[in-house]
Amino acid sequence: MTHGTDSAGLPAAYPDSLTGLVSSTDPAAGSRTARMRLPLARQVLEAVAVDNGVCIRPLAMRRVDLATGETETVPVPCGATLASKCPPCADRARKLRMAQCKAGWHLNDEPLPDPNPPGDDAKTLVQLRADLEAVRTDAVACHNVDQVTEADDLISQVDMALEDLGVRGKTAPDNRERTRRTRSTKRRQDAPDLPRLPVDRRTIGRTFTAPDGTVWRPSMFLTLTCDSYGRVTSDGSPVEPTSYDYRRAARDAIHFPKLVDRFWQNLRRAVGYDVQYFACLEPQRRLAPHLHAAIRGTIPRVLLRQVAAATYHQVWWPACDRPVYGPGRLPVWEERAGGYVDPDSGAALPTWDAALDALGEDAEPAHVVRFGVQVRADGVTANNANTGRLIGYLTKYLTKSLDACHAATSDAQRQHVDRLADALRYEPCAPTCANWLLYGVQPKNPRAGLVPGRCRGKVHRRETLGFGGRRVLVSRKWSGKTLADHKEDRKTWIREQLAVLGHTDTGGTPDRVAWQLLRPGDPAAPRREHLLLRAVADRHRWRAQWDVARAARGHPDAVSATGTRVPDAA
Repeated sequence: MTHGTDSAGLPAAYPDSLTGLVSSTDPAAGSRTARMRLPLARQVLEAVAVDNGVCIRPLAMRRVDLATGETETVPVPCGATLASKCPPCADRARKLRMAQCKAGWHLNDEPLPDPNPPGDDAKTLVQLRADLEAVRTDAVACHNVDQVTEADDLISQVDMALEDLGVRGKTAPDNRERTRRTRSTKRRQDAPDLPRLPVDRRTIGRTFTAPDGTVWRPSMFLTLTCDSYGRVTSDGSPVEPTSYDYRRAARDAIHFPKLVDRFWQNLRRAVGYDVQYFACLEPQRRLAPHLHAAIRGTIPRVLLRQVAAATYHQVWWPACDRPVYGPGRLPVWEERAGGYVDPDSGAALPTWDAALDALGEDAEPAHVVRFGVQVRADGVTANNANTGRLIGYLTKYLTKSLDACHAATSDAQRQHVDRLADALRYEPCAPTCANWLLYGVQPKNPRAGLVPGRCRGKVHRRETLGFGGRRVLVSRKWSGKTLADHKEDRKTWIREQLAVLGHTDTGGTPDRVAWQLLRPGDPAAPRREHLLLRAVADRHRWRAQWDVARAARGHPDAVSATGTRVPDAA
């Protein structure tokens, strides 16, 4: 079919927006400023990909049909979870988390069944495993190395046989040494007592019966915050930056995951059943960690506040309040000693284990993390209109890095971020952190080249604001499925819909298809722009086939190939 042309020389079928790019009435259309305002072709391509939900950083994968030998290069989504890297992939990851949250929030039945009773073969192997352990113990007592080695080989074979029978885990760990340091579990005198009940194995909350006979099983939406470090303004910046406790803010952010784990442990002991949760971490405007959690079942608000007030985490590390060394005078690596020594005297620094052993029974912890006084709990039911809104609120920042959740629009906010990042830079994050050299202690497993302030730990990065743990915290029995299981459920649903619409070819069965990642230096790897064009074309073709198939079956929301809505066949 032949198209006419307009005055600009473009085909008449082209949209007017393209004509406007070529001929402009602006008197300075040929200037550099006007040219720089024109969109780049790569930007247009990425915008089209985002509009169609296509990954803008696809990976080149070679798909090989093992039956015929045919190969094809296929663009595969990158799977990024941050919108700054790939908005479509980040949006898909967020929606998958939302589906996971919804699947386990208001369950009426236990998501996981009880394990099957062990069979006779498994019991026989475990009895053999016990006999072998006794033989090994006697061999160790007699210092018979050959017999110990033989027993270890037989034990490995028995463990493999149990795994083949479908037995999960191992009857006993391979490591027989117990070198873990323990501290007294006696509660602090400045912390309130906690109620403690035997924890039942159930994960479902209790029900309530209305006067009309309706049975309700409500759940909860919980919000926990950190303590105050100083007065702040409405934009989150401190009123008095000199008195704001940045060191405590940095340490609370680093150890916040341990505090959250201890809270769930205490809550389960207080309510008497295995509480399940779906929680997301995000920063407040003052950049302190902030936790939102969907809890299955209802818990009295008074008990929640009591548990939050009584929960704490003690960090039993060497003292790190006053630096011993400075940037111009740091410990030196001694190759012969295999550790760091004082730059002046040459004396070896205490090792990590020696520094921990120096902590006596009356020693105080290096830091204690607590929750703040702000604890909010709201009841939610399965048919509540706010359920979907709360799930969206719970996951609203998952596509952003922590430092980008709240835009810094003023100098005070930017300076607040800088001061917190500077405090995190020199704060020890783990036993292996290089910052321990500032406090006269060798890090665990030291090596040459460690420089304080240059630790590669995640908590020292500006975009994490001191939080090095996972952004999404999901209990093991939340929905009975992993995130990969939920993703596979979505794929299964798509295949079922395609089968109903008459499309049975879904790319071959996994057992006859092999996948290989093409590295950037591979000569067979296409350019990213070509992969992106291919992915956009595939998405457009799949959408057209989907709409045509739905239109053929008379779906009321079907759209024809020309873009017009197809009326109901009835």
